[in-house]
Amino acid sequence: MEPILSTKDLSIQFGGHLAVNGVNATFPERRFTSVIGPNGAGKTTFFNLLSGQIKPTRGKIFFKGMDVTGLSSYKRTRMGIGRSFQITDVFPELTVLENVRLAVQAREKVYYRMFFYGRKYRQLEEKAVYWLKKVFLDQKQDFLARYLTHGEKRKLEIAMLLALETDILLLDEPTAGMSMEEVPVILDLIRRLKEEQERTIILIEHKMDMVLDLSDRVIVLMNGKMLADGTPEEILQNELVQSAYLGGNRHDSRIGTD
Repeated sequence: MEPILSTKDLSIQFGGHLAVNGVNATFPERRFTSVIGPNGAGKTTFFNLLSGQIKPTRGKIFFKGMDVTGLSSYKRTRMGIGRSFQITDVFPELTVLENVRLAVQAREKVYYRMFFYGRKYRQLEEKAVYWLKKVFLDQKQDFLARYLTHGEKRKLEIAMLLALETDILLLDEPTAGMSMEEVPVILDLIRRLKEEQERTIILIEHKMDMVLDLSDRVIVLMNGKMLADGTPEEILQNELVQSAYLGGNRHDSRIGTD
């Protein structure tokens, strides 16, 4: 089966530094892949390349067999590649419902018109509430987004991403900055998204217990290069990974946290 997303010799250079260096990766449809590695390994830069925030120095990116290397992030989102960021990206002065409704409107290609048919907007709001229920935020739909906790803003951002109905979810450290009490809620949400098997999910995450629990497959980056690619069990047993991250201890859960 042809992968839904793949890269060929993907590289980007900033001055004399190769942040991503010749990465050849394939992502099977509706599978959960985690990308791990120490700080500076090139993980977020790799995501920026996949989503179109930056363009590669060389190499190609293919989505559903099509070369999307030269396309903007906006066009890639339209095609089906959705991406979240380490820092929450919501509209703080809009309500929770309005935030998600804007994402629904973008998906439906409906833009504001003063005398727009009222029933259509009600349909958009119904869809927005549907996605808010997915992330357990429907009870706060009338709150301004700025009053949400950090964890709730993460859930809102995921609801907005889901509302775009993309084929791929690129989740960049979705638990970053959360309190210990908030992490299990996001973990449960991501697990449910995986179990639904409606989307291909690619995750950057430093919490190895989370990576091992959720992933069908793990890619390890180091110094911009792919160090290893396999199931969680294969990664834990990989001698190169052990040498680079585990110090020879196969069960050390600190991998990827440096």
